[in-house]
Amino acid sequence: MPDTVVTVQNPDSKPGKPGVENGNVNNIFSWVEINYKYFKTLPGILKLAQLILGIICLALASPARLPGTNWFLFVVIISFIATAIWSFVYLLSIREAINFPINWVLTEFFNTLLLTVLYTVAFIVQIAAWSRPYHSYYKNPNIAAGVFGIINAAVYGTGVYLIFSDWKKSRTASTVQQQ
Repeated sequence: MPDTVVTVQNPDSKPGKPGVENGNVNNIFSWVEINYKYFKTLPGILKLAQLILGIICLALASPARLPGTNWFLFVVIISFIATAIWSFVYLLSIREAINFPINWVLTEFFNTLLLTVLYTVAFIVQIAAWSRPYHSYYKNPNIAAGVFGIINAAVYGTGVYLIFSDWKKSRTASTVQQQ
């Protein structure tokens, strides 16, 4: 049985350039809008600082030589991944493109609050584990990792405060609109 092939071509498309119509690329990612301006705001700068400080913590504490460092590295990696995901959400304007019934601000608030608490516990564990009188080559970098963990916990805490104040403003604005 012979197969029938039907080819449909838009009369406006130019031959030799598949997927290009009127100068625009026609693909499944047409909803993506790159938003670099977010990273010029204070929350965007904080997210970049969280990522950079996370990389520094990873570099200083790796490889894990003590059990406390295992926990520290676990928290740093989880925080790095979560922050990277939120950074891509803002960079690609996913919040604006997806119409899910998600309270994005509240979701990010609880995520950042949890990461702040985990980072606080992790830097305490890291510094406590390496504060014993070891004569090891790895002691100083691991103490430095704990100190950078303190700084990153403070940056996450600042992010929690900014997200909370943003959430309060959005609640106040919605209350005013309802009246």
